[in-house]
Amino acid sequence: PSSSPRHDDLKEMLDSNKDSLKLEAMKRIVAMIARGKNASDLFPAVVKNVACKNIEVKKLVYVYLVRYAEEQQDLALLSISTFQRGLKDPNQLIRASALRVLSSIRVTIIVPIMMLAIKEAASDMSPYVRKTAAHAIPKLYSLDPEQKDCLIEVIEKLLADKTTLVAGSVVMAFEEVCPERIDLIHKNYRKLCNLLIDVEEWGQVVIINMLTRYARTQFLNPNMNEDKEEKEKKKTEATAIVRRKPYVMDPDHRLLLRNTKPLLQSRNAAVVMAVAQLYFHLAPKAEVGVIAKALVRLMRSHSEVQYVVLQNVATMSIKRRGMFEPYLKSFYIRSTDPTQIKVLKLEVLTNLANETNISTILREFQTYIKSNDKDFVAATIQAIGRCATNIGEVRDTCLNGLVQLLSNRDELVVAESVVVIKKLLQMQPEQHSDIIKHMAKLTDNIQVPMARASILWLIGEYCEHVPKIAPDVLRKMAKTFTNEEDIVKLQIINLAAKLYLTNSKQTKLLTQYVLNLAKYDQNYDIRDRARFIRQLIVPTDKSGALSKYAKKLFLALKPAPVLESPFKDRDHFQLGSLSHLLNAKAGGYQVLPDWPEAAPDPSVRNVEVKESVPEWTKCSSREKRKEKKADKPFYSDSEGESGPTESADSDTASGSESGSGSEESGSGSESEESNEESESASEEDEEEEGKKKKKNVEKIKARKPMFATICKPAWLNMQFLLNPLPVSVPQTIVPSGNLKTYELLHRITGEGLSVEYCFSRQPFSPDPHMVAVKIQFTNSATSEAKSLHVEDAKLQSGMRIKEFPEIEVLPAGETVSVVMGIDFCDSTQAANFQLCTHTRKFFVSIQPPVGELMMPIFMTENEFKKEQGQLMGMNEITEKLTLEEKCQGEHAIVQRVTTAANLSRVPCGSDKECRFAGKTVTSGSLVLVSVVTKENGAAQLTVNCEKMVIGTMLVKDILQALTQ
Repeated sequence: PSSSPRHDDLKEMLDSNKDSLKLEAMKRIVAMIARGKNASDLFPAVVKNVACKNIEVKKLVYVYLVRYAEEQQDLALLSISTFQRGLKDPNQLIRASALRVLSSIRVTIIVPIMMLAIKEAASDMSPYVRKTAAHAIPKLYSLDPEQKDCLIEVIEKLLADKTTLVAGSVVMAFEEVCPERIDLIHKNYRKLCNLLIDVEEWGQVVIINMLTRYARTQFLNPNMNEDKEEKEKKKTEATAIVRRKPYVMDPDHRLLLRNTKPLLQSRNAAVVMAVAQLYFHLAPKAEVGVIAKALVRLMRSHSEVQYVVLQNVATMSIKRRGMFEPYLKSFYIRSTDPTQIKVLKLEVLTNLANETNISTILREFQTYIKSNDKDFVAATIQAIGRCATNIGEVRDTCLNGLVQLLSNRDELVVAESVVVIKKLLQMQPEQHSDIIKHMAKLTDNIQVPMARASILWLIGEYCEHVPKIAPDVLRKMAKTFTNEEDIVKLQIINLAAKLYLTNSKQTKLLTQYVLNLAKYDQNYDIRDRARFIRQLIVPTDKSGALSKYAKKLFLALKPAPVLESPFKDRDHFQLGSLSHLLNAKAGGYQVLPDWPEAAPDPSVRNVEVKESVPEWTKCSSREKRKEKKADKPFYSDSEGESGPTESADSDTASGSESGSGSEESGSGSESEESNEESESASEEDEEEEGKKKKKNVEKIKARKPMFATICKPAWLNMQFLLNPLPVSVPQTIVPSGNLKTYELLHRITGEGLSVEYCFSRQPFSPDPHMVAVKIQFTNSATSEAKSLHVEDAKLQSGMRIKEFPEIEVLPAGETVSVVMGIDFCDSTQAANFQLCTHTRKFFVSIQPPVGELMMPIFMTENEFKKEQGQLMGMNEITEKLTLEEKCQGEHAIVQRVTTAANLSRVPCGSDKECRFAGKTVTSGSLVLVSVVTKENGAAQLTVNCEKMVIGTMLVKDILQALTQ
């Protein structure tokens, strides 16, 4: 309550002059909100502190305002000038929070201010602020849809952003505001495909769903030839099939499939589901099978998503039965499964049933019928009926089994069996008159209305097969007519009409009696039916021409029902969507387009390098970027966003390489056109090529300061000389004796040739973005080995390999060492390739520890502190540990950390702290490590890293090195 003394205390603390009291109050208020308690009465007291100079207080105030700005709009509007000042704050978190609060105030009058704030934030140096701008776009659009055109311009700008932090958020904004503007995706398609692996998980889901629909509009159906052949086989029995051009997959289509496949190993269930639906809707039939294993694993490990997974598997298993058959036992039902899971597993088992496995599945179904779960038993009986319908060989077996269930003590089991038997008997009624007779005897015992109605319908429909029994059944039903349910009464009337038409001698009076009873029934449907049938079957003077056709109407041959899966036609909805789950189009659902008849122009995805990219994104040198910041006093030194931009540049570069196949083909066609033009045009082309070469040279020169910084000796740094701390020259490379060696090929497997490798921790001179791997060949065989080389490298997207020169001859008993370069793209995924001799090929792989993906850089103590201050929050991981006795000394810590990771030692004034610095080889992302020792062997490890994935793995490796 608002009058509680606790809230009065908080108000006093918020009015205090001490920042510590304000901070404590805000922590307690945010904790209240997190627990679901109402803190809206504190709004005036909190909003007064929006201009507080303490950054920690300011952050929490903004968190509070985001929650209550919509409820307390008048008070929030009074502080709007403060929010606008917050948009200019040097701290990226404050700028982002201010924009978040501003976009949460749902008042039309401030739409122009919000629009201006979003535009400015979209050009912010910080990816985090640009991400927040993308989140604000749908909010503004829902408030004022007339701003759509302006917002599309901002979305177009943010789609060109190179950072993984922004990608998922801007695609979400695109989906909310302008999903029909597919042209905005063309030039960003390859970049999104290549960034996908590094985007945060929920962003991955959004991007994959969007790219699924995009691909359905831009590429041809990979299964179109097979589909056409199947249609032709149905139309004609001719063996000769018209030859068609073989389907060739678009390189961009292949890029999407290749880059999403690794995400099947994601820990996030939604990501796995998104990739599975993408493969189902886009991949060739031969490749869809890869998702089966991932879905089965997901179903086993994540019980909370089991229902959704099974919904999708039930749909997939109708059209792609083969890919789930190896995992049949995974869909067997456990007694602990909830009913809805049991029913879905039954659905999958029924879809997977074929002539080979039907006996196993039916044995499993026999067990399920004994369950105490009545709904599940009913679903099992229906599943047996579907199996009998789909597989003619087991129809009689299933029918006999269902007839045996008619003697079951449980009325519900008997009732469901009757309904299913009725549907099966419609397929071959003449062969099963005994079963119809047996069911007729059950009318005395079965009381479930649906079952009684089904029996009566069967007897009436096939009364000619049981001429002696049918009139007797009608006699019994006439006795109990007034006490029957409406559905049963309607079938009694139908039975009477059919018997009157086929056996009027025995049933004429009985029929008139039933029709008279129905004439005065309380239900008007039954009264109407009785009047209609009387006029139709009992001829009178007033009877119309229709009575002549009574037999044709009542006794016409009716088609046997088709027992189909309820998931049969659901695949036209995008799998994993709410619409697919409900089997009805939900609000906001984007329709999955049909494949195009002809492939659209692929050149729309070719990206030209333009100079309109902001200067701060092109600067590859950390020093240069700091100079750019110094020129702009608007931003303070606390800004820590140069790192993610750097990694984004490298990601884009690797993306352009992986997508080079289609780009080269485009440039090739352009060159052919240019040959047909005049000589003057060709001269202009040469001048343009010259300009491009100059630009490339300038880019290479721009990188030199970075490497100069790395290689600069300690004694040349004036700042280091002025520092009075006693420090030695930084240790940048572990001595070769300490380098860990890994086996690449055993001498037995290699038929006398053994191969080992180690990461040399030396710069790879041909390409500084590659890790140098030293490989040692030893020939233990009696004969010489010839032509040792590398072939058929199978690499993940963005990875590259620089092969070592071919070794022509390696004599017996000799050893030789070579160096090759691998660009692991800042990931620990293995590089797979074939190691070949003149006679054999061996499949091998090199997988780097995370510490080998780095190169050491030199830093002063002040530089380390400054960079560490910029990489806080989401870029910092801290772990507490206990050091062993032999590892408590400074020398032991340094040795173990530098062995685990290729980092250099950073000077430090405290003898209880060891600092290390480096950067990733591919993207140049900064990595800072600090180990602070305390009493009794306790220590704290801190890793600040621009790439959180790298930082997480590095923490694990260093912890292992320091605690073993």
